[in-house]
Amino acid sequence: MGRHVVGRLVSAGVQVRALTRNPATASLPEGVETYAGDLRHPRTLRAALRGVERLYLFPVPETARQVVAAAREAGVRRIVVLSSSSVLDTSGDNHSAEHHRAVERAVEESGIEWTFVRPDEFATNVLWKWGPSIRSEAVVRAPYGDAPRVLVHEADVADVAVAALLEDGHAGQAYVLTGPEAITQTEQVRAIAEAIGRPVAFEEITPDQAREAMGKAMPAPVVEMVLGYLADAVAHPPVPVDTVRRITGRPARRFAHWAADHAADFTPDHEEAGV
Repeated sequence: MGRHVVGRLVSAGVQVRALTRNPATASLPEGVETYAGDLRHPRTLRAALRGVERLYLFPVPETARQVVAAAREAGVRRIVVLSSSSVLDTSGDNHSAEHHRAVERAVEESGIEWTFVRPDEFATNVLWKWGPSIRSEAVVRAPYGDAPRVLVHEADVADVAVAALLEDGHAGQAYVLTGPEAITQTEQVRAIAEAIGRPVAFEEITPDQAREAMGKAMPAPVVEMVLGYLADAVAHPPVPVDTVRRITGRPARRFAHWAADHAADFTPDHEEAGV
């Protein structure tokens, strides 16, 4: 997300400063001031924040209050937070909601002008969920094949974040973002197959089988959160919202658009290159 935001800000002709843990490998556009730092270590941010007026903030709840305090001390007047639609879940059992709510609260209580950008599920999640098996076997194994999701293109999230950074009128707003359609997992696989020009099979597995497979790469609370989203989507299909169109003046990108943009990520050569 940060790379997309930086690119759009450069295209808008504004002066941009980017914080990254490793400037040597950041490969950011020419003209971007690149600083080394880590949100988990707020003391490393002082130089990068000096003279900054507007801040795009990635969510790191453990140090959010220290980071926001440093921003306020440096004179930052506007913060746009990458949050999540999960904060709308007030059950107390949602790992993502608690993660993002902590950052939102720190920013809201700082007294700095804020906007929260709350995307629903990123379409890019299918890269880590399905990319390896598509590249190696041309197959997707997942539960709840009929579960519809309103997956959002990361470029749309960046467009809204940049609008909130550069334009007035977004202060105090919390924008929920979705894609323009509710598309089932089997339909997502078909769209990927069309984008890469080769068949991809969908094999339905049980939630327990998925829990075991996902547990090898994700913490248990995240696994349960993902499975819960899918199960709930079958019973209560999500409804797209038109926030992207309202803020940017154009419709959100469809999942097929995202699949075409990322077709190379699903090829065997992509894996072999270690990308």
